[in-house]
Amino acid sequence: MFSVRQKREIADAVQQILRSTNHPELPEGEIEFRLHVAGAGRLDYADIHNNGAVPEPEINSYNEQMDPRS
Repeated sequence: MFSVRQKREIADAVQQILRSTNHPELPEGEIEFRLHVAGAGRLDYADIHNNGAVPEPEINSYNEQMDPRS
């Protein structure tokens, strides 16, 4: 559903939002998370993890083509 670039940007934004809470139970460094985004269709979805959890992401050529900035 999203390109690798878009997933990385979303993961960075989620990381910043979580860090901005200054919650005392959050770990130092990168925060691990999993975000499931449901799309319009039954088969349209994205699973986004913190960037450190996916050092070499799988490339889906269709998602890459759908990215307006690529």
